[in-house]
Amino acid sequence: MTSTPLMTPAAEAAEAGPRRPAAPTTGHRADIQGLRAVAVLLVLAYHAGVPGITGGFVGVDVFFVISGFLITGLIVREVERTGRLSFRRFYARRIRRLLPATAVVLLATALATAVALPVTRWESVLRDIAASALYVVNWRLAAQSVDYLASEQASSPVQHFWSLAVEEQFYVVWPLVIVAFIALHRRLGWTLRRALAVGLALIAVPSLLWSAYYTATSPAQAYFVTTTRLWELAVGAFLVLVLHRVSALPTPVLRIVGWGGLVGIASSALLYTTATPFPGLAALLPVLSTAAVLAAGSVPHAGGAAWFLSWQPMRQIGDLSYSLYLWHWPFVVAGTAVFGGEDGQIWWVVGVLLVCTSVVPAWFTYVVVERPIHTSRPFLRGRAVLATLLVCTLLPIGAAAALQNSLDRRIEAAADRGGGGGAFGAAALGDDPTTSPAGEVPQELGTTTPDITVAAKDNAAVYTDGCHQDQEHSEPLSCTYGTPGADIKVALVGDSHAAQWQPTLSALAERRGWQVDTYTKSACSFFDVDVLLGDPPTRYTSCSEWNQAVTQVLRSSNYDIVFTSGSNQYKIDEDGLVLSGEAADDALAASYARSWLPLVEAGIEVVALANTPWVGIDVPDCLAANPSDVASCAAERKDALDTAGTEQARATELAPAAHLVDLNAWICPREQCSPVIGGVITYRDSHHITATYARTLAPVLQAQLEAKGLIK
Repeated sequence: MTSTPLMTPAAEAAEAGPRRPAAPTTGHRADIQGLRAVAVLLVLAYHAGVPGITGGFVGVDVFFVISGFLITGLIVREVERTGRLSFRRFYARRIRRLLPATAVVLLATALATAVALPVTRWESVLRDIAASALYVVNWRLAAQSVDYLASEQASSPVQHFWSLAVEEQFYVVWPLVIVAFIALHRRLGWTLRRALAVGLALIAVPSLLWSAYYTATSPAQAYFVTTTRLWELAVGAFLVLVLHRVSALPTPVLRIVGWGGLVGIASSALLYTTATPFPGLAALLPVLSTAAVLAAGSVPHAGGAAWFLSWQPMRQIGDLSYSLYLWHWPFVVAGTAVFGGEDGQIWWVVGVLLVCTSVVPAWFTYVVVERPIHTSRPFLRGRAVLATLLVCTLLPIGAAAALQNSLDRRIEAAADRGGGGGAFGAAALGDDPTTSPAGEVPQELGTTTPDITVAAKDNAAVYTDGCHQDQEHSEPLSCTYGTPGADIKVALVGDSHAAQWQPTLSALAERRGWQVDTYTKSACSFFDVDVLLGDPPTRYTSCSEWNQAVTQVLRSSNYDIVFTSGSNQYKIDEDGLVLSGEAADDALAASYARSWLPLVEAGIEVVALANTPWVGIDVPDCLAANPSDVASCAAERKDALDTAGTEQARATELAPAAHLVDLNAWICPREQCSPVIGGVITYRDSHHITATYARTLAPVLQAQLEAKGLIK
């Protein structure tokens, strides 16, 4: 290369790349702070709902790789320098770096829960706070992701702690693995890096394979569990072991690798959506891209991605990234509760303002708590470390326990008070519910049964009795109510919209001396169509298998009557196409009718209970927040019935031998669906009636069955 007036000899050397670049950087790297800024900005933009950043959740994966890289670098350098690993020093650094800021946010969240959240949400949030303080909240969220009763709860203000839990669990396991492989390398004569590479492979390869499988079969759980994410931290750790080889790469190659890594991260943030199976193999793009950026930045060179990442504003955001990550999500959750629309979403501009507002407490936490403690030498001492660990763990748990105790006392007081007195539930409506004053919306909440604190848990007994099948399994579960061995045997079959009628049938069975057997499954009605479940949608194979098995049981069990009901909110898959609108309604009604015909042919009476009005308002939460304005928690009857659909009625037209029973006039009798009728809260969420109100409908159901000649 010849010199030009625009290129000095030094610049020529930089352009060509030295034959032996400087050794990889092992100390503080400004570009890593900038990479942290990229990660947190992606997460913040995604949570704020910024248009186009549909895959901003990959920022968490960027954090995972950075953590694996930095932690392993510290450990390897210490072992190579001293021949051993000080667990006390390692965990002391982690404790003083992470726990104080975490404790501040968790305590603030507990206080905000007591002040701002409706009492109906306390228990769930307080349990999340305790699980976050113990760094196991990711497993709690994974369990809730397949818990149908928890699936429609509002987002927890500490839900984002799941990623911190994954990292903390890695921090517990990885030093122990390193110590084990230090012994192995000494015994076998391997180099330390070779031994650690083997250890990483034993973690990363099974984790990646499991992530691909579990994401395909149980995507909701796979997103949160540690086992599907360990390989991401292991990639960062493995990079430390091969970093010395990066020094052999020419400068132009390093530039391409670094900028290519940033492009890969950006591409995944822009192209991925909630429909992308994640983490699984899709996580390879952001993970390997992050590793590329880290590798390229390890050798100083001009014009690379590290130049942009080391830009002062990026470094400052990176410095603030941990506290900002902790604080932003509670602000988004609170803002969504206040400013969210009927769909539970907020305008992205509002989301950005909320995130920007969270910078204030994040900066304060960083300046007053995080940085002073992190840089304080006294906090490395044994007693100080132990005290920090205990205080930062026990304070949030203690605050949560204190609030839970207050909630328990309130529930006990409500139980002592008993019901609202007077006419009870549907009985207050009399024979003509559409004109009864009891169907009108009251002005104030008053005393109710169940009490508002426990209304969300007022479920059918099939849940607590363990006979409501979950979404993963297909074998029929059954419970028996009423009089076992009675002459009249009836069954209840369907999804949660069928299960809500179990208290009604049980009360009727006690009056009539019937045996009632239940066969219900989460998000799985009694039909023969293929449906999709989850986000991203996947074929709900266990539902199809369950329906086939239940049909055989029903036909062979000599039932006199089979009661069934179901939701109409299903994604129906027909030859690879997802039906919608009228086509979906027609397919669902026809499927119900086809499923009933084998029972009719077996001489069984089929009674379809019309789907209950879908009010679209979380009634207990709304009532707890608006006890003096009950009308704000009432839905328009027309809208609620339109959303509930008429599939059961249409199915009885296709299968005339089946019978339709519609009790919706006793659930929503007036122009507005009252949240309280006869002193009883009608709904436990936005579309399931409470078990208490369901029991009060037993006389109405009996009258309807008598009118149709099904019972005498």
